[in-house]
Amino acid sequence: MSILASRLSRIKPSATLAVTAKAKELKAAGKDIIGLGAGEPDFDTPDFIKDAAKKALDNGQTKYTNVDGTPELKAAIIEKFKRDNGLEYKPNEITVGTGGKQVLYNALMATLNAGDEVIIPAPYWVSYPDMVLLAEGEPIIVDCPAQANFKMTGAQLESAITPKTKWFIFNSPSNPTGAGYTWDDLKELTDVLVKHPHVWIMTDDMYEHLVYDDFKFCTPAEVEPKLKDRTLTVNGVSKSYSMTGWRIGYAGGPAELIKAMGTIQGQSTSNPSSISQAAAVEALNGDQSFMKPWIEAFSARRDLVVKMLNDCDGIECPNPEGAFYVYPSCAGCIGKTTPDGKVINTDEDFVSYLLEAEGVATVHGEAFGLSPHFRISYATSEQALTAACERIKKACAALSGQAKAVA
Repeated sequence: MSILASRLSRIKPSATLAVTAKAKELKAAGKDIIGLGAGEPDFDTPDFIKDAAKKALDNGQTKYTNVDGTPELKAAIIEKFKRDNGLEYKPNEITVGTGGKQVLYNALMATLNAGDEVIIPAPYWVSYPDMVLLAEGEPIIVDCPAQANFKMTGAQLESAITPKTKWFIFNSPSNPTGAGYTWDDLKELTDVLVKHPHVWIMTDDMYEHLVYDDFKFCTPAEVEPKLKDRTLTVNGVSKSYSMTGWRIGYAGGPAELIKAMGTIQGQSTSNPSSISQAAAVEALNGDQSFMKPWIEAFSARRDLVVKMLNDCDGIECPNPEGAFYVYPSCAGCIGKTTPDGKVINTDEDFVSYLLEAEGVATVHGEAFGLSPHFRISYATSEQALTAACERIKKACAALSGQAKAVA
């Protein structure tokens, strides 16, 4: 008899982490691999943030802290929400976790009962459905195709809501598509949510500052203040501050929910790293001007990748508003045959072909709930991106036969 819990059979390993691990494994074996699977900036954490961590070490800030965040970090988060989003919170309405993922997980574990439904637009970040399943909830997946710019409509949201709906999980700019919801887009959704007081909103704003061109970021509780009392606004320092390894996420929400999330955290990890929290205080309070050249670099990389991918046979790549991902369609390659005689039947077959034939590691669209697509992270050098796209073009050109219609 297996020692493993039955709940484990409901979930699967993270596809993005698996691709990154596979790319590293192949590189270690001497293969020429360009990894485009990792969801983290290639820039180093800014020096002023690292200096704050060193100072915290020198000052002996190496002990346990409050379970859900130091007073100093909570104060910095409160100021950030006020400054950037026009949202007012008190310290007992703020929680800090070991990364945004833990904050999301705590919220679901603290609120879901068996059979509760959670509406998730697809494409989605790979962990949303599995976290819901671990908490004994039921993910309700709503397809948001490329024709709709990968965005959910008010009508779709309305039709997905049932008496069992507990949460609507929302991510903008999106991982994996980079799609961003405008104020009007969000207003269409919040108008629906106002009519359904039993539905709570969990908004993942992790890519808030990584937006391009004239796109203006906004968050649901900002667009519709009536929803603030049932919205958990989640964010963190991982992406915008290039602090993925520091593991600090945070959220603002109703005090009752925040307290319950603290109870979950108190019986699991307890407090996040004291040193990371000190660094996050400086990140949020410090000079934000370092982001401008980063955003300019990401924007240039996006433009490069979109152009080169759209020159590949069978690939169509939309132009995203934010984050550092593109989510191209490979529908024009489905049904074709590789030089060694394998038929490309799925987007997973396609990304396997790219890895085996040309050494380019990407993530298949099925992992994000919408096929036939694949995700590329352009959080790497223009040189690496150019080489990768040239290899993808070569791989597509080497396919033979006719593409088949994809439903």
